[in-house]
Amino acid sequence: MATELHVGVAGLGTVGASLVGLLDKKANALAARCGRPLRTVAVCARDRTRDRGLDLSGCEWFDDPCALAVSPSIDVFVELIGGDEGAAHDSVRAALEAGKHVVTANKALLARHGVELAAIAEKNGVSLNFEAAVAGGIPIVKTMREALAGNDVARVYGIMNGTCNYILTRMEQEGLGFAECLADAQRLGYAEADPTFDIEGFDTAHKLAILTSLAFGCEIDMDAIYVEGITSISKADIEAASELGYRIKLLGVALRTDSGIEQRVHPTMVPRASAIARIDGVLNAVAVDGDTVGEVVLVGPGAGGNATASAVIADLADVARGQMRPALGAPVGELTPYRAARMRRHEGGYYIRLSVFDRPGAFAEIARLMAEEEISLESIVQHGRASAAAGEGCSPQPVILITYETTEAAVKRALAAIEAQNLVDGTPQLIRIEKLA
Repeated sequence: MATELHVGVAGLGTVGASLVGLLDKKANALAARCGRPLRTVAVCARDRTRDRGLDLSGCEWFDDPCALAVSPSIDVFVELIGGDEGAAHDSVRAALEAGKHVVTANKALLARHGVELAAIAEKNGVSLNFEAAVAGGIPIVKTMREALAGNDVARVYGIMNGTCNYILTRMEQEGLGFAECLADAQRLGYAEADPTFDIEGFDTAHKLAILTSLAFGCEIDMDAIYVEGITSISKADIEAASELGYRIKLLGVALRTDSGIEQRVHPTMVPRASAIARIDGVLNAVAVDGDTVGEVVLVGPGAGGNATASAVIADLADVARGQMRPALGAPVGELTPYRAARMRRHEGGYYIRLSVFDRPGAFAEIARLMAEEEISLESIVQHGRASAAAGEGCSPQPVILITYETTEAAVKRALAAIEAQNLVDGTPQLIRIEKLA
């Protein structure tokens, strides 16, 4: 059997501890599957005294991840520190420049510096692997980079954040409000004390930026993604979606169009019968539309120690077997510059929820302002009617509009005009409706 693959792990949090434990527990099986043993020989963590339930007596300890990254004792550097700058970026770059293979679960790092780091890996003839960076235990990176090589991808989309999916699922199934579901998610460990990164859509955006590059052979452009979170979603929206035959999910969507690439993250109404609509709780799902295979949907745990460590081990196994591929699916010199698509009509239309003042002519004026922007309405739904007793004639009424295909710019201009005419109370709610198989 070939010589051992010596692994250095920077970061011994939930994922790092699971990884080291699994490499030890599955040592014999991995050696048989990879043709050589994989052994953790060095680690780096801030607290050496913390009990992680691991026997680390045989590992060399490092306080500085950059020192571990260039250590002659390791063959591959595993970065599980997190963050797009500082120690994570510096140590990964140092490892690649020192001729060490790198495995990382750091989506933020790759979304910001993926092209730069891929170029360094190519220059030094080493691997930069990151299966764990997108959708946890789901093997979407390998699927897109390898299994779908015979396809031209038209679209990639999915649920890529378990925190948001958990909150939206609880809101629907139990009729709870957003704040209550978020508090439960934090109590159960599904959301951080500061959940902004998840609930405002930035975590999904980082993952989508990576998938976009793999799907379309372009450079990564995180800043080109339209990002909207789920904090504005109310029980009223959840109930209306159900009544109309939809469920609300936070989706990341990337499309190839005639004019360029479109990337967006936002709450989306998806048909209840679609595969993506059935994904509940903390699960993730990613769908790829290929011209040869059709639609492929992968579902699984998007986070968690063992699930993410499983993806890291898959990358280590490739290194052990000597399997090397360009990090972003093609050599960096062959990646096309990112070109954003021109504004186009959204095929699925839009859901609009208004709180309309109940006074003569209000609905007619709203319809007129919509028509001025060439927006056609598929349906108008009004629930109930408040008492018209003295002093209540102008009380707001909830009204839901469903548009046909139109542009978001046109919808926003119409809504701005409606607000300017003092026809509605509060800010209108706008959610895309996505056409899915």
